Amino acid sequence: MAVFRSGLLVLTTPLTSLAPRLAPILTSAARLVNHTLYVHLQPGMSLGGPAQPQSSPVQATFEVIDFITHLYAGADVHRHLDVRILLTNIRTKSFLPPLTSSVQNLAHPPEVVLTDFQTLDGSQYNPAKQQLERYATSCYSCCPQLSSVLLYPDYGPGVLPVGSLDVPLPSTISPASPVGRSAKQPVRGHQRGAVGGTFDRLHNAHKVLLSVACLLAQEQLVVGVADKDLLKSKLLPELLQPYAERVEHLSEFLVDIKPSLTFDIIPLLDPYGPAGSDPSLEFLVVSEETYRGGMAVNRFRLENDLEELTLYQIQLLKDLNHKENEEDKVSSSSFRQQMLGNLLRPPHKRPELPPGFYVIGLTGISGSGKSSVAQRLKGLGAYVIDSDHLGHRAYAPGGPAYQPVVEAFGTDILHKDGIINRKVLGSRVFGNKKQLKILTDIMWPVIAKLAREEMEQAMAEGKHVCVIDAAMLLEAGWQNMVHEVWTVVIPETEAVRRIVERDGLSEDAAQSRLQSQMSGQQLVDQSHVVLSTLWEPHVTQRQVEKAWALLQKRISEAPSGP
Repeated sequence: MAVFRSGLLVLTTPLTSLAPRLAPILTSAARLVNHTLYVHLQPGMSLGGPAQPQSSPVQATFEVIDFITHLYAGADVHRHLDVRILLTNIRTKSFLPPLTSSVQNLAHPPEVVLTDFQTLDGSQYNPAKQQLERYATSCYSCCPQLSSVLLYPDYGPGVLPVGSLDVPLPSTISPASPVGRSAKQPVRGHQRGAVGGTFDRLHNAHKVLLSVACLLAQEQLVVGVADKDLLKSKLLPELLQPYAERVEHLSEFLVDIKPSLTFDIIPLLDPYGPAGSDPSLEFLVVSEETYRGGMAVNRFRLENDLEELTLYQIQLLKDLNHKENEEDKVSSSSFRQQMLGNLLRPPHKRPELPPGFYVIGLTGISGSGKSSVAQRLKGLGAYVIDSDHLGHRAYAPGGPAYQPVVEAFGTDILHKDGIINRKVLGSRVFGNKKQLKILTDIMWPVIAKLAREEMEQAMAEGKHVCVIDAAMLLEAGWQNMVHEVWTVVIPETEAVRRIVERDGLSEDAAQSRLQSQMSGQQLVDQSHVVLSTLWEPHVTQRQVEKAWALLQKRISEAPSGP
């Protein structure tokens, strides 16, 4: 059987019976689909009769919502799959109009339709497959040559699932008040509601939050997407997807799962957003982590003579495979941590450099731990060129920059012994863009020339990887000398703390130093690999070893010759 980019999984088994058998069904689907898997819930539907089955409404009960959560949680082990549970036929009690017969267009038309429908003989029963294809085509936009597969768990020889296993699913929604509820209890619908988040690299926990909000809303859903100041406290904010990209992925997902809703996606610039001021909103969906924020929104509304919103608190999805320093929930911050050391964009081609010789430009803001990363790379076999040491050589009496710098800035920058006083020189150019440019116009070409001489020395020693350790790599334009730019990032507050501790500067002076450099975000935007020294040294070592191993793999797989 071929592997398809996108597929539609039609689940026909009653949900309570299906829940414990969902894992093998998802695993089978994951072997056949490698990109987008749409899931359509139609419990109780039969594909065995002569008449073509019709889509029918499924009432939104707490069991249905819990099952949707269970499905997304189970799908998290197949992270190559973008799973989307379609909510078109799932209706709340007070909103159960007849389903329309129009075909829903999906962002990625399914190439294969799969189902858990169980035939009596356990075979790929052709009439059932034909019924499945016709059913899928009547509900959704599909590829013209739609394939079909009957999926079912291995129940054992001749054994069919009978009745309910009566296995309760974990609860998804915490009630706003401590009132018990049954699995079959219908979920109340509302006209308009809101949900908010960062929605970076839309993952299955996001999809649970959004799916519950879409089920509750019947006309409009306002979605706040965190931006600007609300992103500053995020872990590794430099690796966040841009706002427009997050909105694009979010919009596509929402329109796919419930096209009947009107979506108002807006930037969230403060903790309250539209939920704090829109009088027409009726509910707000929050996670366990943001529940207190939801309570604050309601207090804010009451202070401004608005009615409280009904709060729906969604339980977090646990990440059973999280690593050290990663959160134990499915989270975007863990995904960003996992990006450290990975190649983010294709390397530069440098045909002017000798074949078999690969150059990394290592940079980062002051205090980022760049030099410690350079030493770790040296320990793994890289030849490291320290641009600071080259600068010292260039400034030394008789060095290539000594006379031009003295002529440009005068002899009063010299110690009595004739050595350039770099502190005096620094105070002359610091905060003076014109003077700084005079200095860099002298120094950067000189250091670049010395670096090229060092690269020749590395090749003479038989080294295959050279690292240029340079804080001003990108400002100086030295990225033209390297195949890849690697950037070390840490939060600015941590950088200030390190600079104060290391150099004895005041916090204001440390802050000023950082403001005179490119920001971490600007560096990352031009980088191929990102690392961070935010955690314990052994975590940094593991990152560097991962980046080095992936680099060696890239080099070995690169085409040889010009």
